[in-house]
Amino acid sequence: MAALIPNIAKGRVAHLATLPLANDGLVAVLLTAAQAEATLRDHATLAALLAASGNTEATFAGYSRKALTGVTVTVDNATDIVTVDCADPSWSPTAVQNILRIVFCYDPDTTGGTDADLIPIFIDDFAVTTPTSGTITYTVAETPAPAGFLRAT
Repeated sequence: MAALIPNIAKGRVAHLATLPLANDGLVAVLLTAAQAEATLRDHATLAALLAASGNTEATFAGYSRKALTGVTVTVDNATDIVTVDCADPSWSPTAVQNILRIVFCYDPDTTGGTDADLIPIFIDDFAVTTPTSGTITYTVAETPAPAGFLRAT
């Protein structure tokens, strides 16, 4: 599977990534199992995605959800492209676990929201068998360059 933008987020990712609300943010969630791409893209919230048969969040030691930092939205009027980028999230595992995919979600209220409020905006393959020590990092890189997890034209 290639990186995908769920249907609920198409056309909205760049706006949501500007973090327009007072207490909003982006969060990374790791999945140890996931549905096929055609089905995975249809979930409108993280709660719906995790409730669906076949999707399992990584909830073991060292793999909590990560708030994404360094989020930027760059508008390039010369090339008519908007690029959304963030710092590469990383985890320090203390137990072995097979990771399959990573989901970036927009959280409109980081002070009290629930999974029913989180909107999946980006899903990508992230196949890794985690070690019991050290660090694993998801490299946020749009292909082709420039860097970012979304390029809208």
